[in-house]
Amino acid sequence: MQDAHDLSLMLDSKVPLVVIETHEENKAINLLQRVARDKARPLYRWSVTDGLTTMGFGPQLVPKGREHQEPAEVLEHIKAQDTPGIYLLCDLHPYLNDQPHTVRLLKDIALKHEQTPHAIVLLSHRLTLPPEISRYSASFQLSLPTDERILAIIREEARHYAEQNGQKRIKTDNNTLRRLMANLQGLSASDVRRLVRVAIWQDGAITEEDLPAVNKAKFSLLDMGGVMSYEYETADFSQVAGLHNLKRWLEARGKAFHSRDPGVEQPRGILLLGVQGGGKSLAAKAVAGTWNLPLLRLDIGALYNKYHGETERNLREALAMADAMAPCVLWLDEIEKGLAQGNSDDGTSRRMLGTLLTWMAERKNSVFFTATSNDISKLPPELIRKGRVDEIFFVDLPDADVRRAIFDIHLRKRDLNPEQFDLALLSEASDGFSGAEIEQAIVAARYSEGRDGIRTECILREIGNTSPLSVVMAEPLRQLREWAAERTIPA
Repeated sequence: MQDAHDLSLMLDSKVPLVVIETHEENKAINLLQRVARDKARPLYRWSVTDGLTTMGFGPQLVPKGREHQEPAEVLEHIKAQDTPGIYLLCDLHPYLNDQPHTVRLLKDIALKHEQTPHAIVLLSHRLTLPPEISRYSASFQLSLPTDERILAIIREEARHYAEQNGQKRIKTDNNTLRRLMANLQGLSASDVRRLVRVAIWQDGAITEEDLPAVNKAKFSLLDMGGVMSYEYETADFSQVAGLHNLKRWLEARGKAFHSRDPGVEQPRGILLLGVQGGGKSLAAKAVAGTWNLPLLRLDIGALYNKYHGETERNLREALAMADAMAPCVLWLDEIEKGLAQGNSDDGTSRRMLGTLLTWMAERKNSVFFTATSNDISKLPPELIRKGRVDEIFFVDLPDADVRRAIFDIHLRKRDLNPEQFDLALLSEASDGFSGAEIEQAIVAARYSEGRDGIRTECILREIGNTSPLSVVMAEPLRQLREWAAERTIPA
């Protein structure tokens, strides 16, 4: 077992403090029992509820009474012991905040490691060591199930359901099984089993309809609320007018992204540049919808934290979640707001950029990076060069044909018949309008006239009362177009 081998090597390297962050406490305990048995070293477990107990080489704990329940008591006890042992401390993390006595005791044990080589294993769902003891620690991660193990779990649960319900097998197909297996990557074996069980027991089958629910449940388990959001409503390009070059580009690369052939190079990502309201966000959603992938939206602003280093940690955790959710689309909306060039934030933006660039260069999982920006002049050149993203597309204001298609889409979206409107006249009147401004003209007309009273004239009146962004921000838009003319591909 690779985990046992790696943990054994870590203990042999004389690391005083080993940190294991996981929700699979039982798996970690079983692993430590195996390592302790192989090394013939005593193993003890502490929790605030049970105190310090001796762990036998079997699967059961051998209780010795509720001794040393307080963290300071058990650390004093360990410090006083002359015989080296492995001590598993469960959920010590709440006692490391503003607890100088507890932190100092841990440091004392670490400093005496040469004389008495105790191994302290700190096991919690999440743990950040104070800086004065973090240098004496090493982090150990439990391995996640392989594709073969995930497939075996799916088959075990399917067989169990079939036996319970008097069936030979459950209904599914190879393509759905492969996609389910890919969507379950990044989860522990127990979480995989739980999600598979829910998918099967709902209707006795594994179908295409189960996949979105599995992805939503997986996102909830990974828990990055506030910083990363799961976009439940994606789109497809039937809801997006224009952008024909982008559509063709994505269609040509869809099979390559889903391919599991190591000889096929997967597309890595795109940057969508353009005017506000031009449809960049809708296009990002349509990438996920077209490729049948979960869409994760990273809120750049929510990453920022006043404490030094925490912003970068938030970004690293968000990117790790995207890797765990693979295959997926990661959408960074208005990326310039978080990675703008400048020195006004004590270098936080530069450190965030370094973290993001490292991930973009080294990631192995199937995560398609989609960034949108309104002002590329604020973005660092390292981010937008070829190799970081596959292509930069410019989303300009819609032309007459596209404006007509936008009117058609938004009228149908509101249960209005486009054939009852003069779309050619509306398209001509809305020259210079973005897709968002066209939609708002329809919304405003519907508010003023009601659903049954809205006519072409009502929408024309709202168009006449609107000063589009192309007029209000004419100079910046002209500069943006001039910059994009020779540096980007029209979307």
